[in-house]
Amino acid sequence: MRTPGPNSRTLRGVAATAAVASLAVSLAACGADSDAATRTRTDAAGTVTVGALSNGAAQETTLKVSEVKSISAELPKSIAAKGTLVVGVGALPAGSPPLNFVGSDQRTLTGSEPDLGRLVAAVLGLKPVVRNSTWENLFVGVDSGKVDVAFSNVTDTEERKRKYEFASYREDNLAFEVPKKSTWNFDGDYRNLAGRTIAVGAGTNQEKILLEWKAKLAQEGKKLTVKYYQDSNATALALNSGRIDASFGPNPAVAYHVTQNAKSPDPTRNAGQFSGAGATIQGLIAATAKKDSGLAKPVADAINHLIENGQYAKWLAAWNLSNEAVKTSEVNPPGLPLDNS
Repeated sequence: MRTPGPNSRTLRGVAATAAVASLAVSLAACGADSDAATRTRTDAAGTVTVGALSNGAAQETTLKVSEVKSISAELPKSIAAKGTLVVGVGALPAGSPPLNFVGSDQRTLTGSEPDLGRLVAAVLGLKPVVRNSTWENLFVGVDSGKVDVAFSNVTDTEERKRKYEFASYREDNLAFEVPKKSTWNFDGDYRNLAGRTIAVGAGTNQEKILLEWKAKLAQEGKKLTVKYYQDSNATALALNSGRIDASFGPNPAVAYHVTQNAKSPDPTRNAGQFSGAGATIQGLIAATAKKDSGLAKPVADAINHLIENGQYAKWLAAWNLSNEAVKTSEVNPPGLPLDNS
């Protein structure tokens, strides 16, 4: 696979606060063996605690979740027999807050993605085993059967459907981050960017989209200035000093920044979103299993159970990702077309 999804290069390069950055070092240390199972949080029977050990990235919330027999009955016999769900996360080497990173105990992988994997396992009546790896080895794990299903910000694409089956669970969105005091908002129309100076990461999907908008504006005699910075700390300084109007990046990264900056002298906010798949299709993030494994349907049904009973909304809210909610989990929904995968 060429990339983890249209937004993932930037997500993996997000600079965290000093405390989280130090934890990232621990993540690399505790997961040097890409096939090793990462420590999984143990909850009381019938409960799953999300946002635990998050070092301020989430609001810890305990949810009541029990096995649903009608859904667990759909599991492939081999999975039901072993009684565990091996959840793959491609968080090495540094993690991607708020999606996946080592927790404040410096041992346990936390984040919105492993949390959802544990919620789904609870509905399926299985014990979750979180297996951490590099992005490349995540797919090797799924291919080899060492990983049952990946919850790791994987974008649903038509190219990937050749080898994998999907159960969607989040929208794949980009977002604009601005100072909280800013009155500017992106309304979904590229012409709204005329006269603005926007920072973006080089070589990312969001850069591709932004440069397309810049070219369109130029044809209309309007100007959009695009700026590049070495890392997110430099981008934040430029944003706070007024040298740029906004930064454009993956919505989860923006959600994380907003959470971390909330009580700082320079709070920020989300000023609008855009599909990571572009204007013609809503990108989707999906649980990923080996094609014809028979896991996509029970996983999707488990997610829909969580949606219907409110635990899904609380999971997203805990991680400040409510703006990426889907109404329903779908099995193999339309993905990025082959010419944009």
